[in-house]
Amino acid sequence: MALEDIRNERLAKLARLREAGMDPYPVHAARTHDIARFLENHAALAESGEVVTLDGRIISFREHGGSIFIDIVDGTGKTQGFLKKDTLGDDVFELFLKDADVGDFIELSGIAFTTKRGQPSVEVRSWRMLAKSILPIPDQWYGLKDEDERYRKRYLDILLSGETADRIRRRSKFWNVIRSYLLDRDFVEVETPVLETTTGGAEATPFRTHHNALDIDVYLRISAGELWQKRLMVAGLPKVFEIGRIFRNEGMSAEHAQDYTQLEFYEAYKDYRQGMEMIRDLYRTIADEVYGTRVFTIKDVAIDLGHEWETYDFCALMQEKYGFDPRDVGDYSEAESCALMKKYEPAYDGDERGIGRVVDYLWKKVRKEIAGPGFLIHVPVYLEPLAKKDPNDPRVVERFQVMLAGSEIGKGFSELNDPVDQAERFRHQGELRDAGDEEAQMPDAEYVEALEYGMPPSFGFGVSERLFAFLEGVSIREGQIFPLMRPRG
Repeated sequence: MALEDIRNERLAKLARLREAGMDPYPVHAARTHDIARFLENHAALAESGEVVTLDGRIISFREHGGSIFIDIVDGTGKTQGFLKKDTLGDDVFELFLKDADVGDFIELSGIAFTTKRGQPSVEVRSWRMLAKSILPIPDQWYGLKDEDERYRKRYLDILLSGETADRIRRRSKFWNVIRSYLLDRDFVEVETPVLETTTGGAEATPFRTHHNALDIDVYLRISAGELWQKRLMVAGLPKVFEIGRIFRNEGMSAEHAQDYTQLEFYEAYKDYRQGMEMIRDLYRTIADEVYGTRVFTIKDVAIDLGHEWETYDFCALMQEKYGFDPRDVGDYSEAESCALMKKYEPAYDGDERGIGRVVDYLWKKVRKEIAGPGFLIHVPVYLEPLAKKDPNDPRVVERFQVMLAGSEIGKGFSELNDPVDQAERFRHQGELRDAGDEEAQMPDAEYVEALEYGMPPSFGFGVSERLFAFLEGVSIREGQIFPLMRPRG
């Protein structure tokens, strides 16, 4: 039967329910037990003969003469309802038989009993409609195989796929394990602005919008409040974090989305080496509490978070691969710089906009060969405008990135708290922007002013929901509940 014919048929059933005096969308539900609690206490309920009321969606419908067996689910479990014509009476039974469908939300009141096959059930004494479905649910085995359709109708994908529903539960647990980890260590959870006049904390292209009341253009933030949280370090709050949504107007891939959730936290009087110990422990805690294992297969690579974590030297790896030291590119002659730029492919990220972009591009080829788990260190200063220089080699910064299966999954560093150095690095970023690099960071004079009041030495770290997707073994879009889709038509 065509979908429109099914819809018209169900609209007729809706009308018949109303004619029979039954509201197909009542305000109040009278449930006494959710299904999980009903099943847990089934034996005692059956013995007592207590009338119970269960609510849920019909997922199967089987008629046998004067009897109907249905299965209902409510998000906590599944149970069976048994409706008999002799018990309900002809009119009530026939109304259910003719006008109830798989997909409807209904309410059943009756007595707990166990079938001859040993299945806990409820013998229905009365029923009513809670929400009549007008469109049919796709077949559980054959419906919604197309990825685009699954994302557009994610509610049906969740309904039909237990794995998708379970992933949503794990996603919630993932973020709450992180939250609890930090709260247990006396961090304060904060909220920082989503609309900013100057974006900061990352190199990314922002979304721009207009603030009507102030009549100014503003940007959606590209980090979870990095420069705001560091202002809180200035203010004397030694441990802060935010788990929030960020937005980047960039390309889409299995690892990249335009709006996603990210954690950022900052702790005073700690550096990036101490931070490595904390992050290794945090990742293992997530693995233990969310998945019950430290062993994962990520992009066909076996990863054991319980093993010793490696340390990878950015400059050494680049020298080994390409034969040049990325710390010294600023001193290269024009000929040497041009030779290096020939290795760059504009299809990656547009026309080259400076030697730093070329080095970053070449690095992304190298990192594909790093399985991890481990920490990447010794990144050149020109690739990180917000981290402190290494006192042993001021050409690199005190930054690490977590390496898993050829990707960077989390970044931390000793925060730059020298306002003069920070102002100079912002100036350089401004030059890159003026030269056409829209991903270079915007200079933030007000943040530099805050640093001039003094910020303690601090460690900062950020990780996005890409980590969750990696641990799940899915793309970042698959790991999101409702990924952004282009409108049809």
